[in-house]
Amino acid sequence: MNTRNLPIGIQDFEKLRNGNYVYVDKTDLVYELTRTSTPYFLSRPRRFGKSLLLSTFEAYFEGKKDLFKGLAIEKLETENANAWTEYPVLKISFGANSYENNKRLLARLETILQENEKKYSVEVKSDNPAERLNNIIKSAYEKTGKQVVILIDEYDKPILDALYTEYEEQNRQELRSFYSPLKDLDMYIRFLFITGITKVSHINIFSGLNQLNDISLDKQYCSLCGISESELEKYFESEIKTLAVEQEMTVSEAKEKLAQMYDGYHFSYAGEGVYNPFCLLKCFYGKNFGSYWFESGTPSFLVKTLQNEPFALTNLINGRRVREDNFKNYDPDSKNMLPVVYQSGYLTIKGYERERNLYTLDFPNREVEEGFLNVLLKKFVNVPDDDLGFAIDNICDALFARDIDKLLSIIKAAIADLPTVVKKDMCENYYESVTHLIFRLTGYRVVSELQSVAGRSDVVVATKDSVFIFELKMDKGRAFDEVADEALTQIDANGYADRFAVSGKSMYKVCVVYSSEGKGIVGWKVK
Repeated sequence: MNTRNLPIGIQDFEKLRNGNYVYVDKTDLVYELTRTSTPYFLSRPRRFGKSLLLSTFEAYFEGKKDLFKGLAIEKLETENANAWTEYPVLKISFGANSYENNKRLLARLETILQENEKKYSVEVKSDNPAERLNNIIKSAYEKTGKQVVILIDEYDKPILDALYTEYEEQNRQELRSFYSPLKDLDMYIRFLFITGITKVSHINIFSGLNQLNDISLDKQYCSLCGISESELEKYFESEIKTLAVEQEMTVSEAKEKLAQMYDGYHFSYAGEGVYNPFCLLKCFYGKNFGSYWFESGTPSFLVKTLQNEPFALTNLINGRRVREDNFKNYDPDSKNMLPVVYQSGYLTIKGYERERNLYTLDFPNREVEEGFLNVLLKKFVNVPDDDLGFAIDNICDALFARDIDKLLSIIKAAIADLPTVVKKDMCENYYESVTHLIFRLTGYRVVSELQSVAGRSDVVVATKDSVFIFELKMDKGRAFDEVADEALTQIDANGYADRFAVSGKSMYKVCVVYSSEGKGIVGWKVK
């Protein structure tokens, strides 16, 4: 039994501290951020503690000194002439509701306004949400004699919930209008902090806040949300030991498994990586290495985007190298899905090439990789959910046994026909992408688009004893043998197998031919 309280899902700082829960002290960073009146924006995936961070700011600015006893900020505040000054705080959160239509957004805005009007005894003089927000800020300032702290949580949710519907633009316009007073009230505002999953480039809700400081990729604050390796060692030594005993592992093995499953998020190319805090705490509580992030649900806006823009999977996996602008801001009008996948937490920064200013993005860990690929597979492959795991297990068995006929027969059955979401003229992209996807789910080492001197191989799968080089081709009205022989010749001519020649593993060169008419796999040939 756990002897300490683990704050699973707790988003209220006061409840966490009064309930004697384990708290990973981030208050040194909180102190640093609050030294100025610069408005901040922070993008982080769900389940990373954004709401708890805002609650910490709230308690700090409300002067609740006792809640911070023993934390880093207690000592830092002794050096501050205005230590523990109490400010009026406006909390604006969209996390608790869904906003598929404008009516729901308006209802939430009404609730937010009423709560803050009541809190500061503000006389309601208008029905307009923007005018009411303006009145609340000025009234709170006048009544307290202190500038106002404004904390906005999940600002983007009303837009993301309505993506690709008639209400998306309505919600965007409503929020733009609602926040419009902020640009003219700088003298009344002590601190402004905004969180969300995405930074949506063309929503332009905060257009007046030209000085908004986006710290999402800032090295100094890369561990502001999440649990770093050093924090794991400092705060959770007892939980790691208990987990190791339960799983019949050494402590070292348990740490390695924790890193494989839940670590690997990098929000700066040079900063410390972090673990997903929700999954880590769930693992410690249950003493089991589960896929906890996906048990709590898949972001609906990611699924909507996948369905609206059928994907090129090979552009999202295997160490995609991109410039910052390609993944930092999401534009719903664009066909670029990379910002959605990155900002949702499915990809993270794995490397940086300073000379060319190129980032390498890849899956942070095994839990996320399996979850993301399963989301895609269930949306685009004709295999019932309850058969999905069984089918992947059979593919693994076939690879292990080097039974290529069995392997490709399973894949052929899974992608027999194009799903209705995919158009016929997209079948090449669909078949190749889904084949990549299935191989990645096996757990074996899989590399797509592997570069050789003369070209790129489509898929390479490596097991303990074997290497399989797959070349994927569309028939485009040509005879099967002609296409297959051409592909096998290409594998040899371009030297795709050369780098594996000294491995001592058995080598299999395989061509898989697909129908350009959307009828699945035509056949395969092995050399």
